[in-house]
Amino acid sequence: MRILAVGTAATLALVLAGCNDKMHTGAPAAKGARAVATLHTADGADVGRATASEVAGGLRFTIDVKGMPAGTHGAHVHTTGTCTPPDFASAGGHWNPTGMKHGSMNPQGPHEGDLPNLIVGTDGRGTLGITIPGATMAGLLDTDGSALVVHEKADDLMTDPSGNSGSRIACGVFAPA
Repeated sequence: MRILAVGTAATLALVLAGCNDKMHTGAPAAKGARAVATLHTADGADVGRATASEVAGGLRFTIDVKGMPAGTHGAHVHTTGTCTPPDFASAGGHWNPTGMKHGSMNPQGPHEGDLPNLIVGTDGRGTLGITIPGATMAGLLDTDGSALVVHEKADDLMTDPSGNSGSRIACGVFAPA
């Protein structure tokens, strides 16, 4: 019995050692770059900000909103760093450098720009944070930049290309911070 317990403990230690890099994904990167996007509605109201920070193995995205409609909203990184009102179509489609389909529930997805739904409370406030493994600041801030878009409805996390998340109700362009 003792040999089995020692063997199991040794095997577990080797497995955990092999996972070491994955366990550190998302750890703050020394001198990591940051980019910030101030989010605005179509009428120009400031409703929060999104931040992208370099972390070990990818980018950490955080979104903090205020004055937004209560409910569940799709939130995505879009391919073009422009936010022309009223519909913010100028931001283009979802950031998708790997050519995947939309959604974390889609077997052929997700896009790198597919973030979880943003839940906004009855006070108009909401926050979201997620690390996207493999995403890079160079990709985010490429020649035409990128934008963070909040949609009117929940993202179903599966339907290509945008999760049936409805109109774009807030947008912000990422700029180096």
